[in-house]
Amino acid sequence: METYKRQAVFAEMKDFDPLAEEHHFIEVTKWHNGEGFDVEVQSEDLFGFHLTYLQFEALKAVIEKLEEL
Repeated sequence: METYKRQAVFAEMKDFDPLAEEHHFIEVTKWHNGEGFDVEVQSEDLFGFHLTYLQFEALKAVIEKLEEL
């Protein structure tokens, strides 16, 4: 068994979205094994998702292609 501190970055959504309300946020936490990260977003509802770095690279590639359309 192992204990460790988690690396995370937190930001208020109002810094990115002028329509965001007070206390809306985004937080990204790096996995301890270095293979990916967790994302939590608080807006009207709290939701989150998890990606490996390879999945993230695939997501960026398809978004880039989508922006070309």
